[in-house]
Amino acid sequence: MTFRNHWGKASIALGLPGVLGIAALAAGATGIAALDESPVAQKSLQHANTLSQAFRSASEQVLPSVVTIRVTKDIDNAASAHGPRADRFERDLPEHLQDHPFFRRFFDGVPRAPHVPHEGPRGRSGMGSGVIIDSSGIILTNNHVVRGGGRVTVRLHDGREFDAVDVGTDPKTDVAVIRIDGAGDLPAAELGNSDSVNVGDWVMAVGAPFGLNETVTAGIISAKSRGIGITAREDFLQTDAAINPGNSGGPLVNLNGEVVGINTAISSTSGGYQGIGFAIPINLARWVGDQLTLTGHVERAFLGIGIQQITDELTDHFGLSAIEGVVVTAVRPDSPAAQAGLLAGDVIVEFDGRAVGAPRELQGIVERAAINAEHAVVVIRDEKRVKLNVRVATMPENVSVGTRAADGATFEQLGLELSGLDADVAKQLGLTDVTGVVITGVRPRSPAARAGLRTSMVITQVNRQAVKSPDDFERVLQAESDSDGVLLLIRDASGSRFVVVPRG
Repeated sequence: MTFRNHWGKASIALGLPGVLGIAALAAGATGIAALDESPVAQKSLQHANTLSQAFRSASEQVLPSVVTIRVTKDIDNAASAHGPRADRFERDLPEHLQDHPFFRRFFDGVPRAPHVPHEGPRGRSGMGSGVIIDSSGIILTNNHVVRGGGRVTVRLHDGREFDAVDVGTDPKTDVAVIRIDGAGDLPAAELGNSDSVNVGDWVMAVGAPFGLNETVTAGIISAKSRGIGITAREDFLQTDAAINPGNSGGPLVNLNGEVVGINTAISSTSGGYQGIGFAIPINLARWVGDQLTLTGHVERAFLGIGIQQITDELTDHFGLSAIEGVVVTAVRPDSPAAQAGLLAGDVIVEFDGRAVGAPRELQGIVERAAINAEHAVVVIRDEKRVKLNVRVATMPENVSVGTRAADGATFEQLGLELSGLDADVAKQLGLTDVTGVVITGVRPRSPAARAGLRTSMVITQVNRQAVKSPDDFERVLQAESDSDGVLLLIRDASGSRFVVVPRG
C-alpha cells in the first residue's frame, strides 16, 4: 500500500498490503484520510499485533539466558597458529572481528604483519555467543568459538563477566560446553525438541553479531537435515533469520521461547548475511553437551558398515517400489553388523522403529543409540522385509570398512579391463579383507567411464553376486544379459558403493 502526501507524491510504501489495513494516516492534515476502521482491517491489525506479541514474549523469555563470549589469545600463540600478518583486507577489519572464527577461515595460511591489538600488548580477542542451559553455569556454544585455547570470558545479560573454568569441545559436531563459577543461580533457557520443528516455522536467532550484544532477528525454518561440508557430523537446520559473525554459538528460538538450534554458519559470497544460515539441531547439541559435561568427551555407537543413498537408478536393482532407506555397501568383519547378520546389499529402512531415508540420518540415529544394548533393524533383502537385532558397540578411534595381475580380461560392452585381485595388489591399493576383481583400464567415454569407474577400483559384486575373478564377472553378465544395466559394488580406499553401469 502506498501513502501519498497532499502534493500527490508517493512518500511511504508498505510491504505488507492487507496486513495492517490502513488506508491513510489520521493526522488531522488536509488531504489525509481517517484510519480504516472496517472489521476486516481491525482483524488484520489484531493478527499482526498477536504475532508481534509472540516475538516479544519469546525474546523476553530467552534473552536473560544468552551470553557473549570473548576469547583472548596470547599474541605469540595466535601468531604461531596463523603466521605473520600482511593481508590488507584483514587489517582493515574491526579489531573484534579479526580473530572471529568466521573471518579467520579466510586468512588461514596468509602471511601476517606485526599488529598491536586493542586488548593490550599480549592479547587479541575473538567474539561469539552462547546460551545458558543449566542454572549452575553450564553454557552451550560452538567449538569454533572457543577452539585454539586462550582466556574465555563470558558476559552475562546483567553485565557481569566471568572467566570459564572448564571448556569441553566436540569438533565433529562443532559443539562446545563451557562452565563458569560464582555467578549464582542463573536463568537457564528452555530447550525445545528440534525433531518437531517443521519447514515454515517462525524462529529467531539471538546473539551478538559484530559484537552487538543481545540482538534478535526473525525468519523461518527454510530446510532440515542440511549437510554443508564443514563438520564431520552434520544435520543442520537452515533458516533465513539473519545470522552474522558473532552469532555463532547463540540460540535459534521458536515462538514459545524454546531453543531449537545453535547458530553455527552462514552461506555467503559477501562474508555477511544473505538469507542462508545454519544451526545445529538442539537435540544433537544437547546430547553432545550432556556427554561433554559428564565425561569431558563424546562416546558414539557404531554398526561397522558402509552405506550409500538409494537413488531412483538403484531402486529396481534392490526390488524397491520407491526411494527409501540406505543400502549397505560393506560390512566390517567382527563388527556389530556382522554379528547381527547384516549383508552388503541389504537396504536398511528402519532402526529402532524410526524410518531411515538418508545415510546422514541413519548415522545420527545409530551414533546416539544406547551402547551394548539391542536395537531392532529392518532391512529389505531379496525384496522381503527382514528384522534383525543388533547390539551396537563403542565407535573405535579409527573406523574403516575396510599393477601386477593375472587372468586379465576385456569387457568391450562396458568399456572395462579387469584382472584378478591377489594379496599383493590388494595391499598396494590399501585394501584388506577384500576379494574381487581390480579395474586395470577404463575406455574413455564408455559406459564405465560415464558411471565414474576408474582404474585401481575393486569390483566385489556384480548384480548382487560376489565375484573373485574375471571369469566370475563374465559368467554373471551372461546369466543376466537381458538387463539394461549392470549393478556393481565397487571398493576403493574411500569405502564401498553401488554403481549402475548401462550396457553399451
